[in-house]
Amino acid sequence: MSMNNKALVEKIRRYVAEHICEFHEARLKVLEKLKLDNVLRSKNPYMFKAKNLEKAHDIVSTIVDAFLSSSEETIFGDWMETLAIFISGEVYGGKKSSAHGIDLEFDREDVHYIVSIKSGPNWANSSQLAKMRNDFKAAAKTLRTSRSKVNVVAVNGICYGRRGNNDQGDYFRYCGQDFWEFVSGEPNLYLEIIEPLAVDAKKRNDDFLIEYDKKINLFVADFLKKYSRPDGSVDWEKIVRMNSGRKAK
Repeated sequence: MSMNNKALVEKIRRYVAEHICEFHEARLKVLEKLKLDNVLRSKNPYMFKAKNLEKAHDIVSTIVDAFLSSSEETIFGDWMETLAIFISGEVYGGKKSSAHGIDLEFDREDVHYIVSIKSGPNWANSSQLAKMRNDFKAAAKTLRTSRSKVNVVAVNGICYGRRGNNDQGDYFRYCGQDFWEFVSGEPNLYLEIIEPLAVDAKKRNDDFLIEYDKKINLFVADFLKKYSRPDGSVDWEKIVRMNSGRKAK
């Protein structure tokens, strides 16, 4: 690795270390704003009944954990998108795209790349893939209207995972190592960014767990008040009515 490349990688590592706090702050805000009924409405009560959960604490913690897990995936995916845009900006002058469904645009070797960034490889069903393709077509059409000779290439960039067959016909798909090399020019960047993610991680997670335990305690008390029978058993019918019953007109 050349001196210039080392300096770039070090700059990226500093950026990761300095900005990972944004992820921790965002997940804490989600926790702080949680309401018991909103969490119960967001998950499948039939599945939790099928798992034979009958203790208030078990029900609450399991549902909250499931909610937080999916929420954190989204938050961290958004954070990784901003990282990719920063890296592309440093290397190729890339920028956040204003086009619908496009996250990143940059020029390299007479090619204008339009990039839709996703967190992991299993993000799409057939309709979501069709929408992405339509977004690529619309963005490319707009670009060619303003820059008639521009060579536009569409890319689905995926932050982690492995997938073969990069050429999808009307767009390219780059996963994991290939994606991070695509936005940086550095084949081992995907390894370089992992360590600085741990900056202050223990303290941040300890602080989060303190607030998490408080929230679980409050939710358990609220759950017992709203969804338990006089004998202490769980009123699953009341939970299902709240979750899935027809709204009153």
